[in-house]
Amino acid sequence: MTETPSVPEPRRDMAMHNGWWETGWEHVLPRQGFPLTMLIGTASQPGFTGSLDDLVEEIFDGHWRMLGGDLDAALTFSWPDEEWDYEEAPEGREASEADHWETFGALLTAAGFPVPTTVRELSELYLAWGLAYREETPQGTRWSMPDALPRPGDLLPLDAELAERLDGIRRTMRTGPLVGGLIRHLADDLGEPDETLTSLDRLAVATGQDTDDVRLALAELVRSGDARVRRGQETADPERLEAHRRFRLIMDWDHYDETRTQLHVMVDDA
Repeated sequence: MTETPSVPEPRRDMAMHNGWWETGWEHVLPRQGFPLTMLIGTASQPGFTGSLDDLVEEIFDGHWRMLGGDLDAALTFSWPDEEWDYEEAPEGREASEADHWETFGALLTAAGFPVPTTVRELSELYLAWGLAYREETPQGTRWSMPDALPRPGDLLPLDAELAERLDGIRRTMRTGPLVGGLIRHLADDLGEPDETLTSLDRLAVATGQDTDDVRLALAELVRSGDARVRRGQETADPERLEAHRRFRLIMDWDHYDETRTQLHVMVDDA
């Protein structure tokens, strides 16, 4: 009798917490913060019990390049085997790493946390920070993550520049889709007019958004210098406009194209 060869079970799909990018942790932690969060997100899915080491073994046969190997891999702020961009960081890899570690170490020390040197030690900090939970059950170790991840500023004394940058990233992620809907209407439907006589109600109908979302998008365009809103000869505050009141929307398309392109490049490269 011929034996039927065993068919290996499909490998587990990776899962990422939706709140990771909005929190801004990737701009604070070593580069392994991203894959570690993905690993814990995957471990938190129904059907898995065990350690993070077990999961790395199950999915990656014990070696995941994004981690630098396994959970005992040394933390770094750059990929050791990537070509260094001397235009962006002319000081070189070693100096850049040292600068990042000095800043990161100072943040954690000021907040009373140990400075991790390995992925495993960083995973223990995740537990201390409430980014992840680990529970020992009769079935084995279970992992979970909160619905809303704590933000770096909730736990660490960020300097004003970094705090402002993270606030800007969160604002852009929140308003970006709303701005995109408004811009598509102005560009695709109206042909990028320099000036439009309109109202929040009209824009809401044209974009398929509600008036509050249009108001947020308009306020973001004004805040970033991409647009001006006027009633008569007076500057109007988008957040105070009545939905039915007409106003003149004056776009600076050159400014919009320049700044939004730069922003997308920075987000993609982060």
